[in-house]
Amino acid sequence: MLSFRQVDVFSAEPWLGNPLAVVHDADGVSEEEMARFARWTNLSETTFLCAPTAQGADYRVRIWTPGGELPFAGHPTIGSAHAWLESGGVPHGDTIVQECGAGLVDVRRFPRLGFAPPPLRRSGPVEAPLRARVLAGLAVEEAAVRDMAWIDNGPGWIGVDLGTADAVRAVVPDIAAFTDLKVTVLGRWPSSRADELGADVEVRAFYADGRDFGEDPVTGSANAGLAQWLIGTGALPSAYTARQGSVIGREGRVHIEADGDQVWVSGDAVTRILGEVDLQLTAW
Repeated sequence: MLSFRQVDVFSAEPWLGNPLAVVHDADGVSEEEMARFARWTNLSETTFLCAPTAQGADYRVRIWTPGGELPFAGHPTIGSAHAWLESGGVPHGDTIVQECGAGLVDVRRFPRLGFAPPPLRRSGPVEAPLRARVLAGLAVEEAAVRDMAWIDNGPGWIGVDLGTADAVRAVVPDIAAFTDLKVTVLGRWPSSRADELGADVEVRAFYADGRDFGEDPVTGSANAGLAQWLIGTGALPSAYTARQGSVIGREGRVHIEADGDQVWVSGDAVTRILGEVDLQLTAW
């Protein structure tokens, strides 16, 4: 039996963030067992904490979706760091160093857990045929798009700036047209509503893997990519708060801050379920 936590990420209010399943001391867990358990949890991600193999790392994390393993993802980074600390993990320095498929990722502890995302693997304009597919998937006209770009820091996101938060909330995606796209959209709240909501922008993230389609509740990697892109172009300020999940009954808050060229993505994390799990592929 292995220690298990289910963590609510990007919300301090119960059940309004993005849940993450975390399995501790998972060095002896096979990839087949990881994949099977990730499919069973049916969460956007399930992580497995292992001993580090890279010099300077505090722990190593394997990040799995129901469809396979990811080199990096945002809410699993914050949730895994929270679970590791809560279970007694002590970092070597002031900053936690996470080892994952994308390499080493720094996670700071204060004022709340936040990670420095890896550099964008792919950036720049989206080629015309793919751009047309994104517009069809979002069911929006070309004139509604302020800007579009690759913001791929691991999962494969394309970012779309729709200008206003109302435009973001009004999106009704064409599921049949989405196929294998991963698209995140952003729009700004007017200052009066921003003060009321405690958020400057509204974000939604849609994904498909050729079989299933979904809207992610609160997405660290997508928000990181949006920040790396739009702060870099001057379209967003160096510090802001994103709201995500409101259309599907969540109320996530992602806090963004740029320190020079480095973006930090931060959010709350709270353990909601604590226990043990048996991952052996044997019948009882």
